Amino acid sequence: HHAKRDPLWSRGLGDVYKRQMCSSKEKNLRSEKTQSGFTLLELLVVLVIIGLLTTIAGPQVMKMLGNAKSDVARVQLENIGLSLDLFNLDVGRYPNEEEGLKILIEQPEGLDRWSGPYLKSNEVPKDPWGGVYVYTTPGMKGKPYSLNSYGADGLPGGSSENSDIILQ
Repeated sequence: HHAKRDPLWSRGLGDVYKRQMCSSKEKNLRSEKTQSGFTLLELLVVLVIIGLLTTIAGPQVMKMLGNAKSDVARVQLENIGLSLDLFNLDVGRYPNEEEGLKILIEQPEGLDRWSGPYLKSNEVPKDPWGGVYVYTTPGMKGKPYSLNSYGADGLPGGSSENSDIILQ
């Protein structure tokens, strides 16, 4: 009696179950065929775009990194300069070239008014390129001392990243 009124009963429950199983298998087959991923062409396009961005932006980034090292050297020179000025206030003179910057860290014998260390580190800092800061006395233009870094190449003179950084 139910078969005439209800279309599910007319087909039989077994047919409905088979149809559901088949449709889920078909979905699995379809999803395997349409796996998500990138084609070789899409990957090549992305690589070309990355290459273009690198060639355009790369030199600018390197220039900024070079400028950052110069800025670090300037800040370190200013800090060492302030330490030299504090030493002068305490002792009444600037270090001579023989004493050098090491006197800002270690108290020499016979300097009772020394109240350092004047630098926070246990050794005189190196410039950002691993070179030493050059301390000379007397300095240029009538100044008591001169303090500089020779830049990336470690040689006097130069341009760009190799230029000397002088505490003014």
